[in-house]
Amino acid sequence: MQAFFATASIFAFYIIDSTALLLLAKARGCPPDNPSLRRPRVTKNACNAIKLFMLTAIVFIVALGILVLVHEFGHFWVARKFGIRVEEFGFGFPPRLAEITKHGVRYSFNLLPLGGFVKIFGEQGEEENNPFSFASRPAWQRFSVLVAGVLMNVLLAWFLFSLVAGIGTPTAVDSPADAAGVQNLRVAIVGVAPQSPADHAGLRFGDAILRLGTPDNTEALSSITVDGVQKFTDAHAGKEILITVLRGKEEKNFLVLARKNPSQNEGAMGIMLSWVGIARSSWFAAPVEGLKHLWSSFLETVLGLYYLFYDLFTTGRFQGDISGPVGIFMLSGEVWTLGISYFLQLIGILSLNLAILNALPFPALDGGRMFFLAIEKIKGSKVDQSVEHAIHTVGFILLIMLMVAITYRDIARLF
Repeated sequence: MQAFFATASIFAFYIIDSTALLLLAKARGCPPDNPSLRRPRVTKNACNAIKLFMLTAIVFIVALGILVLVHEFGHFWVARKFGIRVEEFGFGFPPRLAEITKHGVRYSFNLLPLGGFVKIFGEQGEEENNPFSFASRPAWQRFSVLVAGVLMNVLLAWFLFSLVAGIGTPTAVDSPADAAGVQNLRVAIVGVAPQSPADHAGLRFGDAILRLGTPDNTEALSSITVDGVQKFTDAHAGKEILITVLRGKEEKNFLVLARKNPSQNEGAMGIMLSWVGIARSSWFAAPVEGLKHLWSSFLETVLGLYYLFYDLFTTGRFQGDISGPVGIFMLSGEVWTLGISYFLQLIGILSLNLAILNALPFPALDGGRMFFLAIEKIKGSKVDQSVEHAIHTVGFILLIMLMVAITYRDIARLF
């Protein structure tokens, strides 16, 4: 139940970097939008980068906090319902800043705002003869406490997917003729090839194209369609094209070179386009749509994990698209700029991933502890606590090694 201490140690340096950048911005002064008032020591691009980094840090902390606290609340609530003593519910991770005690539970508020933890009396097998100890309870109650965190993350994912279905889900369609019930239809970028002109210019997934023309404004595309953009680009091969996009609520202009000889399977600019709009369900139908999304995401995640571990054990390498703390950190800020629907979907997907990963029968995870409970029921007696603790310790070390490897891979992708 306190497995996220390892995660906190990896995330901590982001907070240090964020604080340093904030102090730098205050000391030097961020330039306002009026070019005549810009201060010479910091460019507007540098200031925008600082703002984006700070926004990413805040969004990341909020998302992580929601996921972990919901998970830990599941353990907390079920343990309390069974009369098992809960010693502490921590918001964030130590060092401790403040605490209050209510109904025998210490609620602590800690310095590192990266989720939280629950400390349950007897969770390490101690005080087996104490009726308030976790270790003294029958296997079905201990199983219920362990699985509660997983179920809470599944319920959170379902709630968020249902909420998104009600407020509007970003949906790609082949053409306006197939867009029945889809509102705010636009031509949007749904893929950017790495190292392409679009990538170097700064175009991103989710950018909606508003205008397309030449830099001198002598030519412009009268109507934005997928075919129209492609034909205009082909007609101006070897030249720069001025693209105006809508990113979130902000219009941005980019100069992008239309290559004469693009790389294989890439267009002249290196972007993939599609008609994208917002599909809304009635609030009565939203839970059903959310459940459908939950099921499809579950199948995709399980299949992805299968191929991930298959490649890991057969080739010794990560072949699939997997991200750790660094990758999720960068992704969360970018998704936030796309809009609330995208962000809620991201939290929902991460919550479902957290549930599935925690349910795996691997030592140190909730699923690993549930696996030992299954062994206990089969053999009719508890597994020796020293043996179980040793196995969980080894599993914990392996998880840390895996997370370090994934983090290294994420950092390598940035350069």
